[in-house]
Order: sequence, then C-alpha cells, then structure tokens
Amino acid sequence: MTSPNHGERRGGMTPRLVVLHYTAMASFAEAKARLCDPVHEVSAHWLVDVDGRAEGLVSEERRAWHAGAGAWGGCEDVNSASVGIELQNDGSSPFPARQMAGLERLLADVMTRWAIAPEGVIAHSDLAPLRKRDPGGRFDWRRLAAEGLSVWPADRVGKAQGFAAAAAAFGYRGPEAAVLEAFRLRFRPWGRGPVSAVDAGLIADLAERFPAVV
Repeated sequence: MTSPNHGERRGGMTPRLVVLHYTAMASFAEAKARLCDPVHEVSAHWLVDVDGRAEGLVSEERRAWHAGAGAWGGCEDVNSASVGIELQNDGSSPFPARQMAGLERLLADVMTRWAIAPEGVIAHSDLAPLRKRDPGGRFDWRRLAAEGLSVWPADRVGKAQGFAAAAAAFGYRGPEAAVLEAFRLRFRPWGRGPVSAVDAGLIADLAERFPAVV
C-alpha cells in the first residue's frame, strides 16, 4: 500500500459500501501520483487501470479519503463505511472490457471479504449528487448487476410525485433535481426533463427491493 492519505475508520465502522469513481485523469501513473500525494489529501483503496490491473493504495482496514462531503442513507461519513475504487478513465471515454472484468474480480473479492450486499455498491455521484458525476453515464451498471455486483431496477411505471420519497428510501440525499440527475446518470443517462412515470417506477422498485443499507 503506497498512499499516505488515510486514517482510522471512525466509530468502529467497517465497510458496508463500495464507492466507484473515475479518476478524470489522462493516465494511470498520473492518477496514482495524485492519490498518493500528501499535498492533495485524496486517496482510494484501489486503482484499476484500463487493462484490468488493480493496485492497492490504502489498506481496506483504513479510512481512505475518496468520498468527501455527502451521504448515503443514514450514513454521513461514507469514508468510514466504505471501500473506494478509482477507475482510470478521463471522464468521457468508455470503460474497456478488460477494465470491467478486472473491476468485477476485485469487487467480488471486496464484497466477500466484508459481506457487502450488491445494493451497497454505489456511484460517487449517488452520495454527492450536488457536486460529482463519476463514474458517469458511460459506466455499465447493468453489467455489474447481471453479475450480482450491484443492482438494477425492474421496468415499471409510477407516479412522479412519489419520486423523492422513493429516492430517499433507496439512499439518495439532496434536492430532488440533483437526485434526479444522479439517478438518471446511473440508471437512465438518456433521460431528460422533469420526473417521468418511468423514473418514478424504477426508483420505486429499487426502494422496495433495496432500501438503504446504512
């Protein structure tokens, strides 16, 4: 483990979430340098290159500094309750198949090691909808869900006025407009305009089957 940017998990917490990020940097080496630089005070437990190679930067026993301000469900100290995984990606490119396969292997190990449920694998944008967009609309969440490594909603329709309550039950926190954008970024990146019956139905299904784990 190479990054000095970590501390003790607070309140005796152990990982119950995995947070996925993209680096928004040009190369693996550049991203690693930033995550290991004490001046920048950011880090993650793992960094996954485009070829699928995963490098550990902080021990999973420790609190890496990857989530920042935000919340998921009742948890406001996401760093203490999570494992952070950074994916080398410039923020606009697709994620290569080899990188996705490497991430799947890593996720399976992390989830087994800490008994993390699929609904505990979330996006950085999920917990910080006002300020983050990673891992972005090009990330294949449906693929992860098909492998039991995340969740995906069943197709249904609902009432738009129920969106905010269902989103909160699933785990989102924040103003409805920002939450809608984060929800769509992960589950309907082509979605536009006000809350639709499809948005409402999908989030209702997620809330019913996968209420917030923390």
